[in-house]
Amino acid sequence: MRIKPFKGLRPPREMVEQVSSRPYDVLNSEEARAEAAGNAKSLYHIIKPEINFEPGTDEHDPRVYAAAAEQFAKFKAKGWLVQDAEEKYYVYAQTGFGKTQYGLVVGAWVDDYIEGRIKKHELTRRDKEEDRMKHVRVLNANMEPVFFAYPHRDDLDVIVAEVVKRTPEYDFVAAPEGFRHTFWVINDRATIDRITEIFAQIPAMYIADGHHRSAAAAGVGAERKMNAAKLLNDGMSATTSLNDVPEYEYFLAVCFPDNQLNIIDYNRVVKDLNGLSEEEFLEALKEDFDVECVMCNVYKPQRLHNFSLYLGGKWYSLTAKEERYNDADPIGVLDVTISSNLILDKILGIKDLRTEKRIDFVGGIRGLGELKRRVDSGEMRMALALYPVTMQQIIDIADSGNIMPPKTTWFEPKLRSGLVVHELN
Repeated sequence: MRIKPFKGLRPPREMVEQVSSRPYDVLNSEEARAEAAGNAKSLYHIIKPEINFEPGTDEHDPRVYAAAAEQFAKFKAKGWLVQDAEEKYYVYAQTGFGKTQYGLVVGAWVDDYIEGRIKKHELTRRDKEEDRMKHVRVLNANMEPVFFAYPHRDDLDVIVAEVVKRTPEYDFVAAPEGFRHTFWVINDRATIDRITEIFAQIPAMYIADGHHRSAAAAGVGAERKMNAAKLLNDGMSATTSLNDVPEYEYFLAVCFPDNQLNIIDYNRVVKDLNGLSEEEFLEALKEDFDVECVMCNVYKPQRLHNFSLYLGGKWYSLTAKEERYNDADPIGVLDVTISSNLILDKILGIKDLRTEKRIDFVGGIRGLGELKRRVDSGEMRMALALYPVTMQQIIDIADSGNIMPPKTTWFEPKLRSGLVVHELN
């Protein structure tokens, strides 16, 4: 993997909690407007700039993108984002669920993405890619990082352990999630060079979260590269930087060792039983699952291929029968595939998770109580909770060139935006 340090744009220490925000895609415009209320320094003014227009304004309106650029210029002019004088790497730690994960903040190389060394496990939508590409183009910057995993290495762990012994640059607990975010600046040139050397020995990294941001960053980098080549062909000079690769060929990423990441469940709620009674539905399940009514307030799946069903005020344990799946198939062995094929499609007639209106998805961060609430309220008829996928399953699928089914992975904590920004010039 080819990475580089960069001159990060960062908020002054005393402003970091005012500037930093949740990622643009985990909340809607009204939620962002509420969180930014009374705070001119909130990054939402740049990454969700529609909040500065009348409610209901299309977030893809050209005026909205232009407003993002105006706000970015304002943040720099007022000293709310200040550029480091030298190129650096950074360490970013997140603490939640009783553990801490430590990531290295780097410039990731566009060609590693384009040529498949940065591996994906989800499909992306072109409209969402183009939205983020417009955002990168108008700002000439990556405002928000993507979330990568790399095969853990002891030598990088040792370096990070030494860095985090020092006083952090930032250290705060962010609302509303309550996760702790801690951030260190790596100033030592020998350490920076060694990190670059070690990453050059890593054959691949994996996108954990941020597939659209990765695609957009790579797309803009490829555009700039093509334009530079055209200038050269036209007889004009093109200025390059580190190792003759210009800054726009790198994008902002936080890279975590794969053995530290926390993946939580991503669950389903369904509006009806496809014309079946509860008794008929439970009976149909018994063809492919061992079904047991569990006498408890909430039942959580205990292992892979074990599911929890909430139906009619009761929790059930569903365990897929062994002959119903193939452990040698990286897609077929996933619990999301088993449940989609044997429950949602076979019994309930739900064939396309991306378009079907009878189903909704609930991130595990909300807890299984949210599933119970939505069924008890009458909004939904049943809920299905899945055991989380493992990082190794994601790696196996990405390595095989396959794509995860929709709504499979939920990484938490989410990266905090605004701790550092990468400019492309």
